[in-house]
Amino acid sequence: MAQCVQSVQEFIQDSFVPLVAALCSEEAERLTRRNNLSFAELVRPFCRLTSEVHMRDPNNQLHIIKNLKIAVNNIITHPPQPGAIRKLLHDVVSVSQPAEGLVANVITAGDYDLNISDRSVKASVPWYSNWKETLMELNTSTFYSATTPWFESYRECFLQSMPASDHEFLNHYVACMLVVSSSEPDPVEQFLKLSQEQHRIQHSSEYSYPKWFIPNTLKYYVLLHDVSTGEEQRADSIYEEMKQRYGTQGCYLLKINSRVSNRGADEQIPDPWSQYLQKNTIQNQDSYEDYTVVSNKNTDHLISDGVESEIKDGLSNNFKTHPLQLDHPSGSLDSTDYMKASTSLQDSKKSNSGTPHGACLTLTDHDRIRQFIQEFTFRGLLPHIEKTIRQLNDQLISRKGLSRSLFSATKKWFSGSKVPEKSINELKNTSGLLYPPEAPELQIRKMADLCFLVQHYELAYSCYHTAKKDFLNDQAMLYAAGALEMAAVSAFLQPGAPRPYPAHYMETAIQTYRDICKNMVLAERCVLLSAEILKSQSKYSEAAALLIRLTSEDSDLRSALLLEQAAHCFINMKSPMVRKFAFHMILAGHRFSKAGQKKHALRCYCQAMQVYKGKGWSLAEDHINFTIGRQSFTLRQLDNAVSAFRHILINDSKQPPAQQGAFLREYLYVYKNATQLSPDGPLPQLPLPYINSSATRVFFGHDRRPAEGEKQAATHVSLDQEYDSESSQQWKELEEQVVSVINKGTIPSNFQPTQFCLNRYSDNSKFPLAVIEEPITVEVSFRNPLKVPLLLTDLSLLWKFQPKDFSAKHDGETKEQNFGNTEISKGSGTCDEDMVGTEAIAEFLINSEETKVARLKLFPHQTGELHILGVVYNLGSVQGAVSLDGLDPSIGLQTGKFVSNGLSVRGRQDLEIQGPRLNNTKEEKTSIKYGPDRRLDPIITEEMPLLEVFFINFPTGLLCGEIRKAYVEFVNVSKCPLTALKVVSKHPEFFTFGGNTAVLTPLSPSASENCSAYKTVVTDPTSVRTALLSSASSADFGVGTGGSPEVIQVPLPDAVLLPGASVQLPMWLRGPDEEGVHEINFLFYYESIKKHSKMCHRVLRHTAVICTSRSLHIRATVCRSNALGDEEGRGDNMLLFVDVENINTSETGVKEFHIVQVSSNSKHWKLQKSVNISGDKDTKLASRERAKLCFKAVRCKNSEENYTFADIVFGNEQIISSASPCADFFFQSLSSEFKRTHVQSHTHASQRAVKQTFDETVRLIQRCSEVDLNIVVLWKAYVVEDSKQLILEGQHHVALNTVGKEAFSFPQKQGFKKILGNSDWEDLEQELPETVLLKFFRPENTPVPARPTPEQLSNLIKTSLHYPESFNHSFHQKSLCLVPVTLLLSNCSQAVVDVMIDLRHKPASSEALEIHGSFTWLGQTQYKLQLKGQEVYSLQLKACFVHTGVYNLGTPRVFAKLVDQVTLFETSQQNSMPALIIINNI
Repeated sequence: MAQCVQSVQEFIQDSFVPLVAALCSEEAERLTRRNNLSFAELVRPFCRLTSEVHMRDPNNQLHIIKNLKIAVNNIITHPPQPGAIRKLLHDVVSVSQPAEGLVANVITAGDYDLNISDRSVKASVPWYSNWKETLMELNTSTFYSATTPWFESYRECFLQSMPASDHEFLNHYVACMLVVSSSEPDPVEQFLKLSQEQHRIQHSSEYSYPKWFIPNTLKYYVLLHDVSTGEEQRADSIYEEMKQRYGTQGCYLLKINSRVSNRGADEQIPDPWSQYLQKNTIQNQDSYEDYTVVSNKNTDHLISDGVESEIKDGLSNNFKTHPLQLDHPSGSLDSTDYMKASTSLQDSKKSNSGTPHGACLTLTDHDRIRQFIQEFTFRGLLPHIEKTIRQLNDQLISRKGLSRSLFSATKKWFSGSKVPEKSINELKNTSGLLYPPEAPELQIRKMADLCFLVQHYELAYSCYHTAKKDFLNDQAMLYAAGALEMAAVSAFLQPGAPRPYPAHYMETAIQTYRDICKNMVLAERCVLLSAEILKSQSKYSEAAALLIRLTSEDSDLRSALLLEQAAHCFINMKSPMVRKFAFHMILAGHRFSKAGQKKHALRCYCQAMQVYKGKGWSLAEDHINFTIGRQSFTLRQLDNAVSAFRHILINDSKQPPAQQGAFLREYLYVYKNATQLSPDGPLPQLPLPYINSSATRVFFGHDRRPAEGEKQAATHVSLDQEYDSESSQQWKELEEQVVSVINKGTIPSNFQPTQFCLNRYSDNSKFPLAVIEEPITVEVSFRNPLKVPLLLTDLSLLWKFQPKDFSAKHDGETKEQNFGNTEISKGSGTCDEDMVGTEAIAEFLINSEETKVARLKLFPHQTGELHILGVVYNLGSVQGAVSLDGLDPSIGLQTGKFVSNGLSVRGRQDLEIQGPRLNNTKEEKTSIKYGPDRRLDPIITEEMPLLEVFFINFPTGLLCGEIRKAYVEFVNVSKCPLTALKVVSKHPEFFTFGGNTAVLTPLSPSASENCSAYKTVVTDPTSVRTALLSSASSADFGVGTGGSPEVIQVPLPDAVLLPGASVQLPMWLRGPDEEGVHEINFLFYYESIKKHSKMCHRVLRHTAVICTSRSLHIRATVCRSNALGDEEGRGDNMLLFVDVENINTSETGVKEFHIVQVSSNSKHWKLQKSVNISGDKDTKLASRERAKLCFKAVRCKNSEENYTFADIVFGNEQIISSASPCADFFFQSLSSEFKRTHVQSHTHASQRAVKQTFDETVRLIQRCSEVDLNIVVLWKAYVVEDSKQLILEGQHHVALNTVGKEAFSFPQKQGFKKILGNSDWEDLEQELPETVLLKFFRPENTPVPARPTPEQLSNLIKTSLHYPESFNHSFHQKSLCLVPVTLLLSNCSQAVVDVMIDLRHKPASSEALEIHGSFTWLGQTQYKLQLKGQEVYSLQLKACFVHTGVYNLGTPRVFAKLVDQVTLFETSQQNSMPALIIINNI
């Protein structure tokens, strides 16, 4: 049970006190009414004696009575009605509420935080000894604060309002005060009348109520004298007459009303009556109706007076704090509950303060009244009781014929053998048995009750025990139960505790009252007494069981109070049973609710909620929250109700859909009522649906236009695209690249990469930039946690806007003014659409447990700073919500299809996004700090141009190397012109807008006839297979100008695109060399003509997806011609071998490829003619066929500024390779190749500086083996598609750098392909795709070799032997055969070279000797020559043979070194092929 203010002894003593009736004359009552009090009410605060009282028992032993209290009541001649008692008890409990503003302290019991005083104790399970000691100390502490004042008020009122019954005498009147005023004409006569009235009430048969203790009731005569108006002498004379008539022991002169009513108001007299006027009204009722009405009014002041009295008695305020009171700072339900209760109490206090009590009494009058009660008790009441006890004792002894007094005799009875008591079940139902008033059994009970009232508990116990036996023998069960009850209480109250508390007596009494006598009132009194006694003995488990046993359906209020006390028993145990506490608090709350005690019901549920909260018992939590919401709503605590229903909805509910729908409807109904109370207040926060704030995305700009036929809009950015960090980084790099080119190689410090779509992964640390008049789309992610659909209507964004003019320069401070739509959102006004336009979604349905995004738009009309705060909407449910569950969510997209159930509330939810965690500095790493996330705070900038790009006839599939012509349309859809249009891409070799020559050279008629992308001319048949020359500058095609090759200027007419204007430009595309799917990113960059402070440029993105399939694979090798001299006598001839293979698979529908032209592009070399012997004009390649072509190449004569283009045509049309687009793609491939070699060449700058002279020598030798020749193979492919034949055209590039080294049209993976062959390579590609990660390239940081390789040195001097292939000689005529041989030496370098020829060389192996035989060179065996750059020298030699046979003449050893170098780089110059001669004999 909860702690009480009184101890158990004080409680029981105050529950059973001697009752004294008061009978007043009308004049006397009028005197007391001047103080707004009846006589009984006047003396009540002074009815407790302040000193000990002595009396003697029947054995003449002195007995001390401490702290005696008497009760003085008006005589009421009719018993109280049960209905009136119930109403009184209901009101007492209803008015008594927990005191407000008291902070509950906390202890931890197991996993739960519960109450207690100003100490904090941490405990866990199992309980340790120190915890037990501390808990016991706290339980016995006077500061233990778990009080329930409403229960104490109920208990006190219940015990005082119990009607008197015949089986016991505790509620019978012992004496009667007759009160007469001294101002009456004949007071003595009036006393006589009152005495007769009392006699008539007690002894007349017409009055059965009230009950009187003994027939000879003590009459005490009180003369009431009004000091302020009456004559004191007359009063004294009347009092003297009274003493003579009634004796000094039986009368008293009481002087009151000494104070004059018009005294100064500053004199404060205490009001001790207020706390007593609340107690009950039934005993206070007078026989006069007007007094009864006044008394009834006083019940309204119950709680206020009770609180005051406790403060006056010096008790701590903590007594009003409940152990499980909710924390006030958390905005809990209880705090508001207490607040609301206190307002009604304040009202009652005000009404109470209007009628002050004791206004005419001074402190002296208070002392006189106190003295009067003491005199009455000492001189009148106690002597009367003592005499009555003696008389009863004597009567009982004489009737029983006993020799000794009952007091001594009972000891013998108890010490003797006891007759076993019969069980309840064996006893007959004789509860209706009545004893006559003079029956000796009743006389024993009467004596026991008198002894009990004067605290003589030992004698009382003896009498009760004797009476109990008599009653049980007679089977008078009602009487026996009463005797058992009081015997148990007497045994407990005996000083020194000679015997233990007989709890079984109480058990029997309760069972008898309840089951046999059917008297729940008496059973309840037993339970209240016994539970308090058990609690004082720390028997909380037994007390709880007792309390729970008496709960029944006949009284909800009683059951609620007893269940609540049982719950408190559970937490007061040594090992607190917290869950049992919570469960019984729930039961108590339910019964409180049934009893109409809504506030107490709410309090019980709130206290139980602390135990269930956060433990995963979601269904229990839902039930409690639902009940709290209902009770709060009934009490008009709408905020609390909203909070409780909110908890049901926001927790992950396990309720079925129908129940969730009911919860939602209740919530909306309560919410609607709450908002109607304050229609002008701020918009409340709604709990549903959930918003994932971090998933909010913000998109700046218009939605992308869909494609129209062949016209395809740039992909740009949209909210439908998923975020890709790698792709985002690529776009950022492209933008940085173009900005760097615009700013001459540097990126400005204030550069901010353009971000069209902001999300949780993007960099949101800076304020994003938005353009005026362009929409801002915010995508909000909603999640419906319920199993029923939610319908959001009129959904829009909340924002705040601060206008600023970024173009104007402010010198001083400007006054900033904020605008927003937060106030307007409730419908109280119209939003200022001139600032920011807001788009609303009329209906937005979220199905059960669905996550759905809403895209909301704002249209800024002014420059400034915009802050998006959240969303505002009407939350409602859908009719037939359960049946809609599980339907296709797309149904909800149709506006107006769903019928709301009419219940919707308007509210808001804020978008609060937490930025990324900072982890850069040491301080940030050691603490938790978050950076800003500004995606919802865009800056609206001045007007900027807006570009739209459309692609016409843009292909999705190409052959590798295929050339296709498309068109690009640029449209300026803004109101200001744009300029500086550029496009940047990582793959500039994929497309071209044409070089500067493209405008000057229109397409030829034949090209337009054949729909060719090339510029062509008809060739002369005689010039087939011979080179047609032309030249072009790389500057015309944007190569070598120093700029970035990836950044391409778009050739706009006049370089400006006016508002609303559009322009179409041709764009040539070339399929990438690698097959597969390619994503190619284009970034279009443009600027406004006017320079802005915030936004300098804008970009537009486009991603083209091209699927390429295989076409041709080309290998080429260049080697020096053995014919050292050309037609013009120069020694710079080379042979070019081109190997073309059709690797296309037949699936693509390509029938065959035609090689239509091979062109060379170089500053130093050119193709001269084709040396193919085949007479076929066209070179056709079907699937998997291969063709070999051979060309002769010679050095160019022109300057090195321009590239020489040489076209060898195989058809009847020449494609001019020096014009667009052929030259464009060639130069782009050249630039990408140049970029690769350029990077490598820069890595060793420092090494070359240190070894400059040495490296120059090496470089000269290396240059001999280098060749700068590029081949373009142009082809046509015949494709059959849908029974139509299409002609595709394309070109492949091969860059030849080294003599004798094979080059390929597609460099990657060729190391494998060369080794394995094509078929094996394809198998490897299919089986092991990861092998492409292997690289067979030289690392870039490899230093330049210190010595030239033998292969490079072999190219320094080119040698050639000229001799007859066969020589006839007659060995019979001449034994030695001499053959003239010419050795041609050609210096391949530009430097002067010293050459040494050694003819003494012999074959290294004997096998060579056997095969070819031996011969001898005649003449000089060693020659030393000096060859100038590019010089060809002829040396005449003679070979001598002695036999016929085949001989190898390639035996001379040739050594060479640069003439100005000391270091010799000499190596043997060997021919790769043997020089064989046949010597025949004639």
